[in-house]
Amino acid sequence: MQQAIAILDSGVGGLTVVKEVMRQLPQEKIIYFGDTARAPYGPRAPHEVVQYTHQIVDYLLQFQPKMVVIACNTATAVALDEIRARLSIPVVGVIHPGARAAIKTTRNGVIGVIGTEGTIKSNAYEYALRQISPYVRVVSEPCPKLASLVESGQFYTEHTRSVVEQSLQRLKSEPMDCLILGCTHYPFLSDAISDVMGPDVTLISSADETAREISTILYHKGMLATSNSIPIHQFLCSGDPVLFKQIAQSWLNEQIRVSPVVWQVPHII
Repeated sequence: MQQAIAILDSGVGGLTVVKEVMRQLPQEKIIYFGDTARAPYGPRAPHEVVQYTHQIVDYLLQFQPKMVVIACNTATAVALDEIRARLSIPVVGVIHPGARAAIKTTRNGVIGVIGTEGTIKSNAYEYALRQISPYVRVVSEPCPKLASLVESGQFYTEHTRSVVEQSLQRLKSEPMDCLILGCTHYPFLSDAISDVMGPDVTLISSADETAREISTILYHKGMLATSNSIPIHQFLCSGDPVLFKQIAQSWLNEQIRVSPVVWQVPHII
């Protein structure tokens, strides 16, 4: 049986990474877990996010994946190193790929970052950007309301446009030429974000670069899928499977099956 790539997120946001993996690596089987019952992760304490990430990874290991992708910026920021230290298979996050894409794109060295409260407080993007190019100027802004809009399926409403405009108001006066969408939920709102920021600001989604990194790692390790058969992907969620399926099918533009995961979630003390 073909080993899958396991991709996890706090909710539906990681589907942006799934879409790119499906496009760039069409032979690879994907097992996706969206923790929709506990989304969003951004406002949660770091130790909660770390615990949730470990729980999901432990659950996904039963499928014997060949790689784990943490397609959640908040979880990448606080849990990536711990998960990597635990597992013998490759573990990929979404922050460094996004930072690399921004460095390649910027012309004036001023890079904006929007994300959840947890991601912005961690300074993970600023650290990743300065590792590559110490002289860039990084302007960060938490946008705590945006992920919840996506989780509820509100992408194109007037209310969404209004919330996006309010969230980005401070950044509009900054001279950035690219803006990192530092939450995998935000590409769902890219039309509204681009409209607010204007044509001179290039939006950077980490999904495309993350898929490239997945491809590179699998190639160098000799782990790329060799089967010519079309893979059957698995989608799992901890919350409402009906809403998840509706959002996923719209984003991926194909029919999928969703299996709800019912588990006893331990309370955080």
